[in-house]
Amino acid sequence: MAASRPLSTLSNPATTADDVTFAGLGVPAGLAAALAAQGIMTPFPIQAATLPHSLAGRDVLGRGRTGSGKTYAFALPVLARLAASRTPRRPGRPRALILAPTRELATQIDASIAPLAAALKLRTLTVFGGVSPASQIRGLRDGVDIVVACPGRLADHISTGKANLDAVEITVLDEADHMADLGFLPAVRKLLDQTPRDGQRMLFSATLDAGVDVLVKRYLSDPVSHSVDSAQSPVAEMSHHVLHVRNDNRLAVLVDLTAAPGRTLVFTRTKRRAKTLTRQLNSAGVPAVELHGNLGQNARTRNLAAFSDGTARTLVATDIAARGIHVDDVARVVHADPPTEHKAYLHRSGRTARAGAEGTVVTLMTDDQVAEVRALTKKADIRPTTTRLGPGDAVLTQLAPGKRSFVAPVTMAPVEEEPTRRRSRPAAAKQPRGARKPGAARNETPARKSSAADFSSHSRAGGRRGRR
Repeated sequence: MAASRPLSTLSNPATTADDVTFAGLGVPAGLAAALAAQGIMTPFPIQAATLPHSLAGRDVLGRGRTGSGKTYAFALPVLARLAASRTPRRPGRPRALILAPTRELATQIDASIAPLAAALKLRTLTVFGGVSPASQIRGLRDGVDIVVACPGRLADHISTGKANLDAVEITVLDEADHMADLGFLPAVRKLLDQTPRDGQRMLFSATLDAGVDVLVKRYLSDPVSHSVDSAQSPVAEMSHHVLHVRNDNRLAVLVDLTAAPGRTLVFTRTKRRAKTLTRQLNSAGVPAVELHGNLGQNARTRNLAAFSDGTARTLVATDIAARGIHVDDVARVVHADPPTEHKAYLHRSGRTARAGAEGTVVTLMTDDQVAEVRALTKKADIRPTTTRLGPGDAVLTQLAPGKRSFVAPVTMAPVEEEPTRRRSRPAAAKQPRGARKPGAARNETPARKSSAADFSSHSRAGGRRGRR
């Protein structure tokens, strides 16, 4: 078992000096030029703190909130090492491995790395479930330098002999705390056990909980530890508000907020609620798309693209979007349902006020949620401004300035959902034509359309059903 420094030894650089450059930190000239070509000139604090050590080959433990620049903090050392080693690509044997907890985060990481890798003549490949494995198998067979993967699908490729991790020179775990929350640690450990023990390893996380500490102690060798901020640290550019509303006013208040200029990310507790609320917003004239675990990968990609390019200025999502959505100009995060615990609140809220931009976080609270929301914000060390209001209140214009705009409701295209595995059942006896199924009512009424009342009742139902 590799030794590690205690987590209490984290350094805390406050800012990056104006004259610090990527080249000055040791980034190779070709890579620094590729960054400059994309307009990236000045390192973020987490990058300035870790790059001198990671570029020198040290294991690194980095902590920083989402949006703090962690992706380039680990991507640049990966690219620099592979470009310098010139080890030839071999079928099925990636030279670098980056593990991420969600498809969205894996896709975002690859989107950040791919242009820089191309400039260095390196190949990248994303590996995750929810899509056909055929293109991934072809990419592995053709040889790849960097694999950005979710643990489950990569383990599948290894078990079928399509991938082998014995040539990995450098391994990165991103959002390690979220992997722990999702129960991925056993799979992550099995994957790390298959990488060379003398390879370089880096672990980046917004928080460093006990589950993450297990990985640090087992897999990182004498790591250099850096923390630019804590997930508990409030962002100065982010303002927090709690709107105390009546159940029957919640949808109208939400429509008012989302009809304002700018992108709005709305969070719900369940997949069913995300789907229902998206339909309600579209019916009210607010272009909205949904993101949750029931969607197929094509639908996820399409909806994220619509939110990113402005086709839909509102994204309604479960906590699957609390990490992995890197859209820098989200004006508002609205907790349509208050999350069940404070870490989820912080990660959801972190989708706005990214990269130094300003942002507003709004939580809708009803009478029966007062104690819950107070406890939540206290644990998150947030002191929000609380206002009791209804539709049309002037405070809504202050929180979401600008002229409200609406479009004629349109019929949304059907969204493909992930196939549900069902237990096989014995074939039912063939019924005579026109016979009723057992237990069926004679005059069943069609399903009614959802309403604002549905929105309130689903919210009160709260929690465990249909999460993520």
